[in-house]
Amino acid sequence: MTGVPGVPGAPGPRGGLLEGQVALVTGASGGLGRGIALRFAAAGAAVAVHFRTNAEAAGEVVARITDSGGRAVALRADLTVESQCHRVVREAADWGGGVLTALVNNAGVQPVQELPGMTLADWRAVADANMASVFACTQAAAELMRDASDAGGEPGGRVRSITHIASIEATHPAPHHAHYSASKAAVVMHARSAALEYGPFGIRVNTVSPGLIDREGLAQAWPEGVRRWEQAVPTGRLGRPEDVGDACVFLASPMASWVTGHDLVVDGGISARPTW
Repeated sequence: MTGVPGVPGAPGPRGGLLEGQVALVTGASGGLGRGIALRFAAAGAAVAVHFRTNAEAAGEVVARITDSGGRAVALRADLTVESQCHRVVREAADWGGGVLTALVNNAGVQPVQELPGMTLADWRAVADANMASVFACTQAAAELMRDASDAGGEPGGRVRSITHIASIEATHPAPHHAHYSASKAAVVMHARSAALEYGPFGIRVNTVSPGLIDREGLAQAWPEGVRRWEQAVPTGRLGRPEDVGDACVFLASPMASWVTGHDLVVDGGISARPTW
């Protein structure tokens, strides 16, 4: 069985946990989103790879999936614009044959800025990128999903799942991340509210809250931070994009058919470490 390139030990694109699903992953042209998209493809889903500006990187993700025998397409949209959120969701469903079974709201920003010098425009820029896009994409996807004739999670029915990428900073704020932490706290509560209101339609809504996820150049740009994390985290390492991707796959799968309104923390155990 072939695997997805760059994802060691991943199962091939056929016969996986998400076989038959059509998923849209926002912000999937690089970093964490790319890892999530590859994990969905490895589990058998057809994946719509959203990007805002980097068409080349999105094309590379699509190529890695299709080269392994999976199905993928790249879709461009500016998710700070409500109409584009609705458009990209519809395009993903149309590409999937009129079906969208999973949405992962991963797109967002994480600027570093001191709170005393922050302007309202700075605050709104993060809120639009991290919160408004989650609201609009979820609303559009749920409208499609609730119109489906089969009940999510039922035997023989199609699983329908929406997952937001939040952060452990939703409950453990870091200095100079006030706007980011507040936006992620809002994302967690949005998921719980959406789980309550969309549940009767067979749609589950959850969040995944990652800890520090490794990325290219992080150790060089923030050596002290990486060192402190590795010394503090019980598992002794940074997170990897596939760690978060696996959590998202689980939540989108039939194995999580009775899991909704939940925040799944994926942080290597750092939240369990005492602070006193």
